[in-house]
Amino acid sequence: MNTNIDRRQFIQTSALFLGGAALQLASAVPAPGGRIKKAVGWDMIAEPKLSVEDKFRLAKDVGFEGVEVSRRASKKDALDVKALAQASEKVGIAIHGFSNGSNPDLEAAIDDAAVCGATTVLHVVRADPNTSFMENYRQTQQLIKSAIPHAEKKRVKILIENVWATFLIEPLTMARYIDEIGSPWVKSYFDVGNVMRWGWPQHWIEVLGKRIEKIHIKEYSLKIAMKEGMSKGFDVPIGQGDIDWKRVREELKKIGLQSWATAEVRGGDRQRLAEISAQMDGVLYA
Repeated sequence: MNTNIDRRQFIQTSALFLGGAALQLASAVPAPGGRIKKAVGWDMIAEPKLSVEDKFRLAKDVGFEGVEVSRRASKKDALDVKALAQASEKVGIAIHGFSNGSNPDLEAAIDDAAVCGATTVLHVVRADPNTSFMENYRQTQQLIKSAIPHAEKKRVKILIENVWATFLIEPLTMARYIDEIGSPWVKSYFDVGNVMRWGWPQHWIEVLGKRIEKIHIKEYSLKIAMKEGMSKGFDVPIGQGDIDWKRVREELKKIGLQSWATAEVRGGDRQRLAEISAQMDGVLYA
């Protein structure tokens, strides 16, 4: 591999991106009356005695408009995707997306999402220490590209999330990665809390712009992380850490985001879920 060529290509692509980002932000005007909808992770509803239907009803009762289902959680709990779809329709609460982790079987995840009327599948791109950075970069892009025809057929977008997977850990690289795939069916699932390890969420939103399709909501405290360990930084209520939510809201408004924000924190019973719902109101709609 010619690293000099790769470095030049990266600089050229980044320059092209910056020009495109400016145009995106200049034209990003929120539609009148639009707002971000609030959702909860299915596996956060920790009421094992409740039926599937009653879990959906609980989520709706405490203020959530939608649910995001982890395919791992659904397999673990032996849930039937069709039963989930029927229950959500009966209760009147959307299953807006499926989380698929790094599972390479994207087409199966897309099929599950389509059954439930979900519009997206979350996909995690991870580092592979057993190969080169650029080889992993291209192979993971190819995996996603191979699933695009199926995604388009089913009308389900593939969203790449920023996680602590030691890969795509800064916004210009994430933007370049998505742009090189070059499909409207591949966008970003932006996690507000995850980026605090390496930067500031408002900067990521500025750079990713309209590539962002949905967001995950969690809090992070740099002070706690420095004292107790990096993962401990998440152990604070939403709105009480070091995220500048005012600036996050300002940047989200600039790009006109009006889809879904899903909580990704420790779940619990009705009281805990109501607490999370109220905390999300405080950071999203203040």
